[in-house]
Amino acid sequence: MTGIHREIYGRGRPLVMLHGWAMHSGIWREFARQLARHRQVICLDLPGHGRSAGLDAYDLSAITSALFDAIPVNRFSVLGWSLGATVALDMAARCPDRVQSLFLLSGNPKFVKTADWPGVRPEVLDGFVAQLSDDTKLTLQRFLSLQVQGLPESRQLLQQLRLAVHECDAPARDALQGGLQILKNSDLRKSVVGLHCPTTVMQGDKDTLIPVQTGQAVKTLNTRVKLHLLANAGHVPFLSHAQQLCDIVAAAE
Repeated sequence: MTGIHREIYGRGRPLVMLHGWAMHSGIWREFARQLARHRQVICLDLPGHGRSAGLDAYDLSAITSALFDAIPVNRFSVLGWSLGATVALDMAARCPDRVQSLFLLSGNPKFVKTADWPGVRPEVLDGFVAQLSDDTKLTLQRFLSLQVQGLPESRQLLQQLRLAVHECDAPARDALQGGLQILKNSDLRKSVVGLHCPTTVMQGDKDTLIPVQTGQAVKTLNTRVKLHLLANAGHVPFLSHAQQLCDIVAAAE
């Protein structure tokens, strides 16, 4: 296993897709193939995840640099989900000459809740960090369950998630811990303010990890952002609302 693993589907305008924490690009392969009916889709495994090699220093700068080197085109759109949305936003901020447009799916420029920002409670992430040291497998199972919690089709969605995730070995613990630290400590709100590329935020109204207020908070930072709130969707709308997402992406460009 060397470098960054990628899977490419379709032809046309390139769209890079970045998965979430503890996942790999296989998690949304069917969704990627739907999008690939109209464009070239480039799915990347984040460093240390899936079939990609790890990094000596697991931080946003190193991740972004490794991904840019692995993308075979100069200009592209990028769609990031969850942790992948954090990375995608950082990519757009660091290299606006390469990122043509940005899609943030179930993501947040500041993942943790504070007095001035809606987010996940800090103790939720702290719990994952602590539990990883004791039982990685149990931590990942808990995380999968949290993503579909409260949805009527939660059992079916959880089964789809488990099948996809188990296609690859679990990420190394340093990659998992590094990803959680990025989610816990990153504050990219200034990056949102400075965005000039077309940006679309897509989130579920029943997401237990990204509060529904987040979308409007992002629009407050940058009024040019387009917001799509998906009814009865949780943290994995690419499984439950795939066609709706495809339509949003197609209409955005």
